[in-house]
Amino acid sequence: MSQSATENQQSNSQNADISARPVVIIGSGLAGWSAIKEFRKLDTQTPVLMFTRESGDFYAKPALSNALAQKKDADQLITTPAQKMVSTTGVTLLQNTEVTSIDAATQEVVTSKGRFGYSQLVLANGASAIKLPISGNAANETISVNSLKDYSRFRGLLFEGARVLIMGAGLIGCEFANDLASSGYRVHVIDPNQGPLISLLPQSASEELRSALAGLGVMWHLGSSVHSISREEQAALNVTLSAGESLRVDVVLSAVGLKADCELAAKSGAQCERGILVNAYLQTSLPNVYALGDNTQYASESLGVGAARTLPYVMPIMNAAKALAQTLTGHPTPVSFPVMPIVIKTPALPLIIVAPAPGTPGEWRSVEAGIWNFWADDGEVKGFLLMGAQTAQRSNQIKLLSNAQ
Repeated sequence: MSQSATENQQSNSQNADISARPVVIIGSGLAGWSAIKEFRKLDTQTPVLMFTRESGDFYAKPALSNALAQKKDADQLITTPAQKMVSTTGVTLLQNTEVTSIDAATQEVVTSKGRFGYSQLVLANGASAIKLPISGNAANETISVNSLKDYSRFRGLLFEGARVLIMGAGLIGCEFANDLASSGYRVHVIDPNQGPLISLLPQSASEELRSALAGLGVMWHLGSSVHSISREEQAALNVTLSAGESLRVDVVLSAVGLKADCELAAKSGAQCERGILVNAYLQTSLPNVYALGDNTQYASESLGVGAARTLPYVMPIMNAAKALAQTLTGHPTPVSFPVMPIVIKTPALPLIIVAPAPGTPGEWRSVEAGIWNFWADDGEVKGFLLMGAQTAQRSNQIKLLSNAQ
């Protein structure tokens, strides 16, 4: 047999070996489990292997920010235990496992439990809480709630009448403020901006939200940030703000946002910016490696020409999982994102918003009380905001926006 024939035989053997390997999923959040569920609708035979740092229990992460008022502990937030997920999807789940690197050349992942080969790899490892540089001997006592374990720890710090300082008046900060205040806790919110959700809402709507939450007892400290957090023995936390004001609180909750978890992908050679860069088919710059979820920076024609951005919400994950399942089963399908409203869980003033793409020139215009549309400079409606009772107009506004697009 010639050398060329031998090399071809070896190559074919290697390719056959790789094709027999499992599809590997890293991450057991909504993105990871949704990808598996959609894949299993199309392929019930191919082995699937999931790695997770956590237990693998399925729960809705958005529920973390409004569980207190519902009097739910961490276990009650689990909708499907890990073993039930395993039995219904037929996956092999490796719990409490750290994936340390990806060998794209051999198509293997290196983990705390050894090396494992993959035919196709899906990165669904989410995002981690941003940590701000804060001075003081108790700076490390701030807590972020980004998992069931975080939520359990947070609940353990609370007691009747506890004073809670929230850093951040964005979506999660406002949801926690509403949840905590309505549950009887004394809440302070700190943010360097001049209003809650100011990056999403028109100014007057931001002011309405601020007033509604103040009606629950939320105390606002806007245009300021936390400089230091200190504790003397077992006394309360002493928080000094950038403007010099001091507050005494019992718990400090950081809700300043999430950062896409790109470390594993980046050190393995995948292109990353604000998230792991993927094309319209959710493929990274590495062959046979895909990504979806909070760690991903999507490129899709449905997002606009030249747009590539992170979409840390539920609906984008569901749409991405359906497209990815088709691609993984041999039917390459570009992801297409429809109109995807964001529901902000602030019962003091319910909000539903579809924000325009970042940088879209235009302005918010009030249509009637509780209804806003974002008019782009090109004369088209690119977003809407519904407040209070007007959230019932969701379907009508989606149709309006869909027709405009």
